[in-house]
Amino acid sequence: MLLEFRIKNYKSFAEETKFSMIAAPKQSGLDYSLLKEKVKGKTIKGLCSSVIYGPNAAGKTNIIGAMDVFRAIVLRGNIRNSEEKTSPNQASATLELIPNNKISTPQPVVFSVDFLEKGLRVQYDICIDLGIFLDDGYKRKIISEELVVNGYSIFSRNKDFAVDNLKVIKKYLSESIEQNGKDAIEIAKNSLNREELFLTNGFKIIFSQSFVKMITDWFTNKFMVIYRADSMQLSRRFADPQKETFYIEKTTDKAAKLFGISSNAIGYVVSDDDSKAKLSSIFKNVKDKKNAILAAELFESYGTIRFINMFPLVIRAMETGGTLVVDEFDASIHPMALMSIISVFHNDDINIHHAQLIFNTHNPIFLNSNLFRRDEIKFVERDDESHNSILYSLSDFGTTGEKGVRKHEDYMKNYFISQYGAIKDIDFTTLFAEILSDEGEV
Repeated sequence: MLLEFRIKNYKSFAEETKFSMIAAPKQSGLDYSLLKEKVKGKTIKGLCSSVIYGPNAAGKTNIIGAMDVFRAIVLRGNIRNSEEKTSPNQASATLELIPNNKISTPQPVVFSVDFLEKGLRVQYDICIDLGIFLDDGYKRKIISEELVVNGYSIFSRNKDFAVDNLKVIKKYLSESIEQNGKDAIEIAKNSLNREELFLTNGFKIIFSQSFVKMITDWFTNKFMVIYRADSMQLSRRFADPQKETFYIEKTTDKAAKLFGISSNAIGYVVSDDDSKAKLSSIFKNVKDKKNAILAAELFESYGTIRFINMFPLVIRAMETGGTLVVDEFDASIHPMALMSIISVFHNDDINIHHAQLIFNTHNPIFLNSNLFRRDEIKFVERDDESHNSILYSLSDFGTTGEKGVRKHEDYMKNYFISQYGAIKDIDFTTLFAEILSDEGEV
């Protein structure tokens, strides 16, 4: 379960910014949205969902992009550029795209994540020097790196290097560490590389492969970040695919039929030409009584295909207790379908593994006190002069005073009259008047 994510000097977020999924204090109502877990006898209350609002170019996608980049760096284990650039988020592979482009001198880039996994609270932070924006020849280095578990520092790397409190993860340690602890620390210190994460390199090899695997498994399987979801294409791979075989996943097919499809069924085809399974539509051919299999994009709407691509990730999140983060989750999908998915995450009887859903949107329908708690509604706005983005939640306004936000207020109406900020007044009238006026002069 994700608790917090922090960034600094990532694109438009020049200042330190914290995205919190921890329930704000003194919030009442919609208690079913809380995910409660105990760590060391203390109950932690997490949010099961969060929705992010703001005008275009405010920085909503940058938050999700930062999560995607940090995930890629951790799984890659270094701050070098990646040769594999298949992701629509180019900054995850080309790191010189990360620094804020308004800063003329190198400033540290900070990523930090705080999450719960297997009864442990894990916090992992890195601070890196990537130079300035677009400086691909800069000699990068890791300034600091720290792993904290249940409030105890496991290791810290900055000007000094220290390995501490290994007892917290004792059951994950290799057998030789207890006997050769000091020697292992000295070896670890000498193995540091300015461009490589100690967590996924030295610590993994010397101290605990199993503990690092637990962390990387969380990043791989439970921190599901979908950047620019309109370009998302999910493929299915099968252990022993048969030529031109059509595979129907019953759950996805049932969901697709509830959502609405033009064909008789939706499934995946594996052919000789491509080992990746392709989404396809199946029709019953009345004439020769054989099934006709055709490319889904020829018959299904864009919204239907997007929903079918997304739905397996929702299932995975619910089954594993994962955190699903989606850029523009609601694009081309009917609000009623989205409401149903959100209600699943809010349902204590179904969301038994504490799955989470985070998405940004322009659709005001979710600005509803009956759908989301105040601490689940986030806003992003960008300063016109500095061009820096800031993030805040509806709960930051408090409940008293002139700007206080109370239960059951009309959030949508208040947002459109700019009571919460993060909205931009756009009027194209003058522009069109000039265009038409110029045409008249010709």
